[in-house]
Amino acid sequence: MTVEISARRRRDIVDALRRGVVPSNGLDALAVGLDRFTAALDDDLDRVAAGGSVFKAVRGEYGAGKTFFTRWLAERAKRRGFAAAEVQISELETPLHRMETVYRRLVEHLSTEQFAPSAFRPVLDGWIFALEEDALAANGAIAEDDAEALDRAVGELLERRLGEISRSTPGFAAALRGYRAATATGDHRTADGLAAWLGGQPHVAASARRVAGVKGDLDHYAALSFVRGLLTVLGDSGHQGLLLVLDEVETLQRVRSDARDKALNSLRQLIDEVHADRFPGLMVVITGTPAFFDGPQGVQRLAPLAQRLATDFGPESRWDNPRATQLRLPGFTTGALVELGQRVRAIYASPAVESRVDDDYLATLASAVTGALGGQVGVAPRIYLKKLVADVFDRVDQFADWDPRRHYELTLRADELTDVERNAAVSADDIELPI
Repeated sequence: MTVEISARRRRDIVDALRRGVVPSNGLDALAVGLDRFTAALDDDLDRVAAGGSVFKAVRGEYGAGKTFFTRWLAERAKRRGFAAAEVQISELETPLHRMETVYRRLVEHLSTEQFAPSAFRPVLDGWIFALEEDALAANGAIAEDDAEALDRAVGELLERRLGEISRSTPGFAAALRGYRAATATGDHRTADGLAAWLGGQPHVAASARRVAGVKGDLDHYAALSFVRGLLTVLGDSGHQGLLLVLDEVETLQRVRSDARDKALNSLRQLIDEVHADRFPGLMVVITGTPAFFDGPQGVQRLAPLAQRLATDFGPESRWDNPRATQLRLPGFTTGALVELGQRVRAIYASPAVESRVDDDYLATLASAVTGALGGQVGVAPRIYLKKLVADVFDRVDQFADWDPRRHYELTLRADELTDVERNAAVSADDIELPI
């Protein structure tokens, strides 16, 4: 199997798998079984890039690959010129009914193909640069060294582009004006403070806010307007749109009933706003377990939300509609695990590994890990890849006389397993690898 990927990305992928985490890039090389979603999702991204908005819900049991799926989608989106942000929903740190907190996390985790999180400041600076370039292009008589005329032209262009934002969220527009002015004059302290305020950070120094004429901290009601402002800035700075992932939404089932009801209603409002195209250039993806979508403590608790997310799933996932609002991840099979092992072996790119770790051994290890986890294949991918890279590939690559069939015993220790894996495991004691 040939995998077209740079040496640096190979190292990044292998290092991440060795640690037992999802790699931050190069996920196309590991995407097993996702081809059937590609065309529909690319159509969604095209729609968003053209000024539309899209909402998707991804459902799957623990271990079905929801996080991998959304990061794979984010990588595809960023290659097409999108910005992306993944926000983990949790009761204490990021409650869904506190949209000001969700927005703050969005900004903190914002990334582009060129910039890792947080890419917010580079986006703001790119927006200012784009304004200047557009002002020069529209006013050919202005010399680049005529700072006063350029500043006046940029200001006029800024006002035109911020017109709608000024009407709905005057504070966001005012802070952008202040940020640009502070940047132009080299007032870095004020620029830092206003960038933090635009990012939803609380407790910004009053001196910075006073320069732009803004007051107080971001609240729940203004947060969605700030998202619209961010979309405008992204569009003006050359980005195709924004992919926002709200991960682990199923945690809402474990919060107090009043907070849960508020969060479910916030989700319903967000869906309605997206479907009404009030967020041009935005794609929102949520993830959750089937229990969240179908159970009494989740979506079904709020009938209007259940109606908006209702999707008919038949007994065979191969006939699922990838254009539907909900997408179902069926999870891994043993065969898919083996294919994944083959891809990782190709990425590892070691002649010793290629020659001494054959497909039969990949299947043997996949069966052993799955058996150690109570036969639950869907829970196995993370620990299977961790063992394959750290325990097998690394040793084969370093020791010429090391044979995994003779020298390796699979062991699963409680402290290396997640809670889901630990609950699935038959035993945390040493388990001999069947040969």
